[in-house]
Amino acid sequence: MSDHRLQEAIDTLKDSGVRITPQRHAVLEYLLNSMTHPTADEIYKALESKFPNMSVATVYNNLRVFREIGLVRELTYGDSSSRFDCNTSDHYHAICESCGKIVDFHYPSLNEVESLAEQVTGFTVSHHRMEVYGTCSECKAKAAH
Repeated sequence: MSDHRLQEAIDTLKDSGVRITPQRHAVLEYLLNSMTHPTADEIYKALESKFPNMSVATVYNNLRVFREIGLVRELTYGDSSSRFDCNTSDHYHAICESCGKIVDFHYPSLNEVESLAEQVTGFTVSHHRMEVYGTCSECKAKAAH
């Protein structure tokens, strides 16, 4: 992760009137460095040794602030734990059915799907998301042995 991305995110928070606490900075930095789409609990566990007084509620509150400002997307998949994605550009997810790993991928020709959906359904479309499910290479390798 580049320091530039972190600084841009901090500037966005400051411009929104959000104070940059050490915990908030750490949660943001963890998210920007993570390519795993972590849950709040995973973020908490990763940071608890550095911030022993930080609670899971602090992590959730920071994630809520980041989401409201547009720095992260909350990904819900029907289970009880949301995952958080710092990549807010339009992209899609491949999800491993064995381990739950989520990998980003881009496919630009799907951008037309919103206008087509509006034409076909009469909806005013606000956004869309797509996931594909399968088995990641690590899980395939484990199964082969």
